[in-house]
Amino acid sequence: MSTLKIAIQKSGRLNEDSIQILKDAGISIDNGIDQLKAEASNFPLEVLYLRNSDIPQYLIDGVVDIAIVGDNLLVEKGGDIEVIQKLGFSKCKVSVAVPKAFDYKSVQDLNGMRIATSYPKTVLDFFNSKGVTVDIHQISGSVEIAPNIGLADAIVDIVSSGSTLFKNNLKEVEVIFKSEAVLAVSPKVSPESQKIIDTLKFRIESVLRARKSKYILMNVPNNKIEAVGKILPVLRSLTVLPLAQEGWSSVHSVIDKDTFWDVIDQLKEAGAEGILICPIEKMVL
Repeated sequence: MSTLKIAIQKSGRLNEDSIQILKDAGISIDNGIDQLKAEASNFPLEVLYLRNSDIPQYLIDGVVDIAIVGDNLLVEKGGDIEVIQKLGFSKCKVSVAVPKAFDYKSVQDLNGMRIATSYPKTVLDFFNSKGVTVDIHQISGSVEIAPNIGLADAIVDIVSSGSTLFKNNLKEVEVIFKSEAVLAVSPKVSPESQKIIDTLKFRIESVLRARKSKYILMNVPNNKIEAVGKILPVLRSLTVLPLAQEGWSSVHSVIDKDTFWDVIDQLKEAGAEGILICPIEKMVL
């Protein structure tokens, strides 16, 4: 069997989250300090630790088969690289920011101005779509300092919490698009490698479903099970087990973690008691 080559960022939060999702998918990676590549001990996978901005080109050239990368980089450099799974972490925005003192009313206010960015294609495409002409100053790193040193009138950069903008006396005025980590595939992937990718994707999907869900158990009077069942979003049907106390059953199901507080309030009103909420490690459908 061939070995699948996956690229991930060599350091930083995206690196940590990428390694974690692979581990959660049951893949053990034998990597040491400062290694640029490492092999999995229990899955046909080789990890290449690369500079984030280089990953799209490695995919295009077929040097790696797949990658975990921010889709902001694919928009900028990825061409027609296919995204097969959004991963739900490393979320951020690609935004336009100006000095706080700038009296900003619309994107037209930036016509003819200097924009500092590490994403020249993204900037050009955005402002062209708005009919606005800008002077792009491409720089790498510390983009947010450009207006303060007179290099630019505004910037386009990734924004997470907004704290970096605040520290540099800037304000976000336009969101070009929202980004997150994705699983992307090289256009040159072989049929044999594609089979391994399908297996890996299945495992990752199971992990992601589990992260979004909670397992719920409760005691319910038998005459209230139907009412409780109408509240619970079930995978197929409720699991109902009789309790030692006559007239009561234990009801099990899976709920969305983002809405479970609202669901619990409804369940209590419907007669459920002794409600337990448990994390789910994997969810295979």
